[in-house]
Amino acid sequence: MNESKTLTDWSSRHCVPCEGGIDRVSADAAKRYLVELSNWSLEEDGKQISRKLNTGDFQTAVRHLNAIAELAEAEQHHPDLHLTGYRHLRVVLTTQAIGGLSENDFVMAAHIDQVVS
Repeated sequence: MNESKTLTDWSSRHCVPCEGGIDRVSADAAKRYLVELSNWSLEEDGKQISRKLNTGDFQTAVRHLNAIAELAEAEQHHPDLHLTGYRHLRVVLTTQAIGGLSENDFVMAAHIDQVVS
């Protein structure tokens, strides 16, 4: 993959179906990609990325959750969504089929950033 991806590059792409058999993104490459996706953090030894949203109120948190759910259905790449404390939303992306990160996770992160901004 071209290691000079920008946020614009990620957000202009769509997720591709994955049933395994694709390369994982290395932790080092993920760190480089996250320079452009600065709201996201690398976790689980480079196997997932996450973003925390402190929305201020319950209704905004649920609106963000629903917008992300709609996006996930459209892209067929589904994050784990955790709503706690009535206004704290945590989004976790990984590609289950390969047990780590794929390009789809960064595509979704960029799209999520757009829908919650």
